Amino acid sequence: MRKRTLLLALLAWPALAADRFADVVITPTQVAPGIHMLQGAGGNIGVSAGSDGLLIIDDQFAPLANKIIAALTPLHPDSAGKPKFVINTHHHGDHTGANATFGRDGTIFAHHNVLKHLQADNSVSAAAYPVVTYDDGITFHFNQQKIEVMHQGIGHTDGDSMVWFAQQNVLHMGDLFFNNTFPYVDQGHGGSVRHYLARVEEALQLVNDQTKIIPGHGDLGNRNDLTRFKVMLQQSLAWAESMQEHPKSVWLAQGLPVHLQSWQWSFISNERWIETLWTEIQGK
Repeated sequence: MRKRTLLLALLAWPALAADRFADVVITPTQVAPGIHMLQGAGGNIGVSAGSDGLLIIDDQFAPLANKIIAALTPLHPDSAGKPKFVINTHHHGDHTGANATFGRDGTIFAHHNVLKHLQADNSVSAAAYPVVTYDDGITFHFNQQKIEVMHQGIGHTDGDSMVWFAQQNVLHMGDLFFNNTFPYVDQGHGGSVRHYLARVEEALQLVNDQTKIIPGHGDLGNRNDLTRFKVMLQQSLAWAESMQEHPKSVWLAQGLPVHLQSWQWSFISNERWIETLWTEIQGK
């Protein structure tokens, strides 16, 4: 009976996975002429659409590929929703899940460590691997845009990239920016709260009050939103450092200061953020 139940569960898994995304709607927002943001489930997708075709930044989950194609098609009908280039800001599946689909007709670019982490994941097929990898970054000259892809060091993971459209004054930060919520810092894949803060401070040096900032998660942001996010990170680390002589049980019992508690959300609760800060402080 147990074997039969397990078999039925395994057979039902693809359908359950598909059902999870059945009601997802991919919503486009024009950020600047020729640049769009697509929101659905998972990381926000950046799009460059113009005379040269389509370039996308991240591609959410695999079951959403056809919906993403449908959303891309009106932005550049001649491409039929098929980008020439795909940039992965990091390796997480909510940003790279549709790589295998978009890699059929386009070339996937990412930091070296994105390839390393995807290759280490047995659930990811080789069809989803980046074809071109880089160290510090790479520049595209596409759709009359200079598109600078920058890896500035450890942050959310050890393989994060930001994408800067200098002429259009648009920055896609991937998961180096969660607008209005605590971020997920993947400490198991090289992430660090302190280094994350450093990456945010670098981004603030790049942008101005007119910059449109596409976050990895959340609504389109601006310099004020990113500044608030930076202050939250600073205050979180200051609180953690003030608590470093206490055991984790005291951290959890006391809880975060009231002014930080409103940053929690379904994935990163106040308790999970405390756990992240605890791990950071223990690692010194």
